[in-house]
Amino acid sequence: MKALVITRLSGPDSLAIQDAAEPAVKPEQALVHVEAGGLNFADLMTTMGGYPGTPAPPLIAGREFSGTEVKTGRRVMGYMQWGAFAEKVAAYRKLLWPVPDHWTDEQAAAFPVNYFTAYLGYWQAGMAEPPAAGRTHRVLIHAVAGGVGTAAVQIGKLLGVEMYGTSSSDEKLARVKELGLPHGINYKQQDYEDAVTRLTRGEGVDAVFEMLGGEHTAKSLRCLRDFGRVIQYGTATGKQPQLDVRALYAKSASIQGLWLTYLSQKPEIMEPAWKRLSKWIADSNLAPIVGHVLPLDRAVEGYKLLQEGKNYGKVILKV
Repeated sequence: MKALVITRLSGPDSLAIQDAAEPAVKPEQALVHVEAGGLNFADLMTTMGGYPGTPAPPLIAGREFSGTEVKTGRRVMGYMQWGAFAEKVAAYRKLLWPVPDHWTDEQAAAFPVNYFTAYLGYWQAGMAEPPAAGRTHRVLIHAVAGGVGTAAVQIGKLLGVEMYGTSSSDEKLARVKELGLPHGINYKQQDYEDAVTRLTRGEGVDAVFEMLGGEHTAKSLRCLRDFGRVIQYGTATGKQPQLDVRALYAKSASIQGLWLTYLSQKPEIMEPAWKRLSKWIADSNLAPIVGHVLPLDRAVEGYKLLQEGKNYGKVILKV
């Protein structure tokens, strides 16, 4: 079968389409014929050796896909740690979900990582349920025009959360506002910490969805209300999060990590999340935002869209 292979850990240019052996299927797995793959920033980090636990190359790229389960013929979308960008994958059944009838393969491939990450971010921040009387939950979403960002805006709207989002362009922010973002912040034109302070009248937000790392972890902490949380789910800058832990004291704040790879192994977390998400899908309240669709032989181009911050919504590879 054909597969997108990381030949060395030196960035997107190390990617190549190669012949690979068909996967061996374990008893708890299902064989899936893949139609499309969803590209995530973690995939870019993997090509550069910056993702935890990355095996030595060569290895098949990709962690998110949609396709057809060979044995049953049902359409599925799924998540795995490596190996999704291939004509066939052996996927664990507990990490396969049915594709809604009205969704395309591209939309399905844009769902698992983005929407579980976004929903679990709200859950970890204590926002998955209504706030106390007289209070409104507030969240700052970094990279709000990306895959997780657009998912977080859709979910936040359903949860009644007051949302603030950062992006690098007014054009992207305008598109996300159409999804329901009330407060867009172009971080190239204004300091987002100052903007949050001004827009919240000095109060701050209850949570920050933070995937930048470096100085932004400490900066995001300063955007919080008392007892707020920074939900750290990535380090897109390539820099370790910077933080003086003593800064947590002033607001009784916290920083909490979110790693879908870890949480996906816990059915007691994933099953309630899917139940909530699938209800919203059935009510036509969630629809993945697909910004770019590329054939597999243009995968390098897709990876570089993420690397250069030029994507809107999800980048999809047609397998």
